Amino acid sequence: MPVSRFRVPDIGIGVGYRVPHYRRVIEDRPGVDWFELLSENFMTDGGSPRHWLDQVSAMYRTVPHGVSLSLGGVADPDHERRLLALLQKIQPPWFSDHLCWTGTATHRVHDLLPVPMVASMRDHIAGRIRRLQDQAGCLFAVENVSAYLGYADSCIPEWDFLAEVAEAADCGILLDVNNIFVSSINLGFDPETYIKNIPLDRVVQVHLAGHTIYDGYRLDTHDRPVCGEVFALYRSLIGRLGPVSTLLERDGDIPPLEELVAEADTVRRHRDAGLAVFHAGGGAA
Repeated sequence: MPVSRFRVPDIGIGVGYRVPHYRRVIEDRPGVDWFELLSENFMTDGGSPRHWLDQVSAMYRTVPHGVSLSLGGVADPDHERRLLALLQKIQPPWFSDHLCWTGTATHRVHDLLPVPMVASMRDHIAGRIRRLQDQAGCLFAVENVSAYLGYADSCIPEWDFLAEVAEAADCGILLDVNNIFVSSINLGFDPETYIKNIPLDRVVQVHLAGHTIYDGYRLDTHDRPVCGEVFALYRSLIGRLGPVSTLLERDGDIPPLEELVAEADTVRRHRDAGLAVFHAGGGAA
C-alpha cells in the first residue's frame, strides 16, 4: 500500500474560496474541512483580498493553488516574490501550480497550455520547481492539466512525464482526476492506465471538477457538478492510494454556498467508498 514520502496531513474535503462566498463563509462557517486559495487573488500587501484571507485563514486550513507560474515558460521574478510572501504569511502544508506554460515573457494567454513531453522540458520544469521549493521551504505539488491536442515531439506518455518531473524535482503531485478523464477522451488513452503508472506516494492532493462536452470534446470548464465517470475514477484512485486531501473545484456558474457544500458531501461519500476498498486490502503495492 502506498505511503506518502512527505508526511503531509490528510486535511479532508475542501472547496475553492471564491469571491461570491467570502462573506458567507466567514459568517456561516460551512461544514467543509479546508479551503483552497487561488494564489494570484491574494498576492497583495493589503486591501480587501488580504482582509478576506486573514478571516478565512483564522478559521480554516488554507492551501494556495496558482495558475500563472508558467513552469514550462519563462519565470516572472516579481510573481515569484509575491507568491513567496504569501507562503510566508499563511504557512501552508504545500502549494501548487500546473504542469504547463501560459505564454512568453511579454505575452500571457491566460490558459493552461500543455508542454512537449521531452527531456529538455522535464529538466527545465524540474529546475524551476526545485528552486521555488527551496526558497519557500515548503513542499510544491505539480498538477496535470487537461489536453485537447498533443505535440509531435512528445516521446513518452503524460503519466511517465509527470512522474519524471516529480522525481527530478523531488516534489509532490496534485492529481486532477477530472483532467485525466477529459484528456483520456480527447486523446484516446485509458484513464486507469494513467493512475496505475503514477507514483502514488508523491500524491499529496486530488482535484475533482465538472466539465463540458462540446462538439465531441471534453472541455475543462469547472462549471458543473462532477460526472459519474470521474467519480468512478476517483473511487478507484482512493482504493489504491488511501486517504488524501481532496478539493472540489467550481470556477464557473458558481452555485450558492449550500449547494457547493452539498456537492462536497457527495465527494466525501465517494471518498469513503474508496477508502473502504483501500482498508480492505485493495490498495496498490
